[in-house]
Amino acid sequence: MEKRRLGKSGLEVSAIGLGCMGMSWSYGPPKDKQEMIGLLQAAVERGITFFDTAEVYGPLTNEELVGEALAPFRGEVAIATKFGWAPNPGDGSRWSALNSRPEHIKQVAEASLRRLRVEALDLFYQHRVDLNVPIEDVAGAVKDLIREGKVKHFGLSEAGAQTIRRAHVVQPVTALQSEYSLFWRQPEQEILPLLEELGIGFVPFSPLGKGFLTGKITAETKFDSSDFRSSIPRFSEENRKANQALVDVVTAFAERKKATPAQIALAWVLAKKPWIVPIPGTTKLERLEENLGAQRVELTPEDLSAIESASSEIKLEGARYPEFHQKLVGR
Repeated sequence: MEKRRLGKSGLEVSAIGLGCMGMSWSYGPPKDKQEMIGLLQAAVERGITFFDTAEVYGPLTNEELVGEALAPFRGEVAIATKFGWAPNPGDGSRWSALNSRPEHIKQVAEASLRRLRVEALDLFYQHRVDLNVPIEDVAGAVKDLIREGKVKHFGLSEAGAQTIRRAHVVQPVTALQSEYSLFWRQPEQEILPLLEELGIGFVPFSPLGKGFLTGKITAETKFDSSDFRSSIPRFSEENRKANQALVDVVTAFAERKKATPAQIALAWVLAKKPWIVPIPGTTKLERLEENLGAQRVELTPEDLSAIESASSEIKLEGARYPEFHQKLVGR
């Protein structure tokens, strides 16, 4: 497994990480705990050293799962987790309230340390920008945790360019995590140049377009009510039908390269910059192995140009988030 360094930081991880959210939350009902422990450990055996979770996944249960599964590999793997959400007052079952107040960040860190069974959090992201708390205060709180040895690296998720700059002045940002794939290329406009300028790594989530770029999802696919794609405009039946043209482009390149569409989509992300580390999620060993096979797909500059030229001609339909979540990105 190739290793990559996230920006100018000292955080070196496997070139492909593993997003763990879907094991507990958002992509249908929670999966069997023992099966997921087996999958996480199989990922380590295959060279993955970078795992992504968050307190809100579950909530809380995904961190517990990851902590238990990876306990035998302390010092060999890096676990990223996130703060910034809290239960709604009066409705503790729904975590749709933002809270990045410094005292809350420190409480979350202590709880995450216990659930993940670690002495320090390798990478601690602000999950979404909280406009009620100056980003300088957020960065300062994480800086304190780094001084105390409880956190090693600071990250942001789905933050806008000015927020990244302001945070970076107070505490260097190791990585930005945001959505990025052939299905969502907006970060190329402003974010990627900024990250390169500041020496910040990029961790794309949903590099397979929430599964769409694998070719396994069609207009006829039915999503469970607990699968959040059922509420995403881009995944409406009508929009899936329109967006199939992009999958057809990726599939054509896959046939040419004797690879799968998922491998082409991941190889494209990997080829964009050497400081990009995608974190595709899966709950199946065969998909994990398929994703890792993307490292063996060589895309030349001509290949990249051809893929981007063909995909740019397709008008993708539908927003990538429901209205509430859309308001929380790029701030």
